[in-house]
Amino acid sequence: MRQIIAMGGGGFSMEPDNLLLDQYILPQAHTDVPKICFIPTASGDADNYIKRFYEAFEKLICTPSHLSLFSQNFMNLEAYVMQHDILYVGGGNTRNMLSLWKEWGLDTILKEAYKKGIILAGISAGSICWFEEGVTDSMNNNLSKIDCLGFLTGSNCPHYDGESNRRPSYHELMASGEMKEGYAVDDGVALHFKDEKLSVSVSSRPTAKAYAVNRKASKVIEQELPVTYLGDGKQ
Repeated sequence: MRQIIAMGGGGFSMEPDNLLLDQYILPQAHTDVPKICFIPTASGDADNYIKRFYEAFEKLICTPSHLSLFSQNFMNLEAYVMQHDILYVGGGNTRNMLSLWKEWGLDTILKEAYKKGIILAGISAGSICWFEEGVTDSMNNNLSKIDCLGFLTGSNCPHYDGESNRRPSYHELMASGEMKEGYAVDDGVALHFKDEKLSVSVSSRPTAKAYAVNRKASKVIEQELPVTYLGDGKQ
């Protein structure tokens, strides 16, 4: 089974005292001690970001590691990636991340990992990268469309409630026909896809929401999706 867990915001980097989303990801690997690799390319492999990853995941039942393209920490990139159960992509500059991945051939390796059944997960840039298109602030600091890897069809907009210009920008891009229909998620929400189909939406915050966002003529329509709060099981 192929799995992608796309987080609009949250996780250890945004909620260090609330690891509900990170705790949700690990058991999806169906192994006692999953090997999870953090890929912080979008942040320029920021030392502090990597440190916070280890601080969070060393508290959980897993074997954490990270992949650095800036300070190469592997001999064979493909072999290093393929030895893991989960690949967790951090946030940051999506455009720079995708460019570096292509230069290193990591985009192709990630596709093979996905086909093999290695779980792909990530937040913000690490969420939109799996879709055909995403809403990003990586270009001129203005929210715009970016073409991504296309493992999942349609578009994705993270931080839907966390940044005031996200919702109107997504609507404008979609209404104009520039951007494909897709999914928008608040901070603290993860979309869990299994074999390219949305299986469930989960959250680390009781009131966080997720939406299917579609276009009819030039009108944008949001359909609120069921979201399971991981804290106490309530929806």
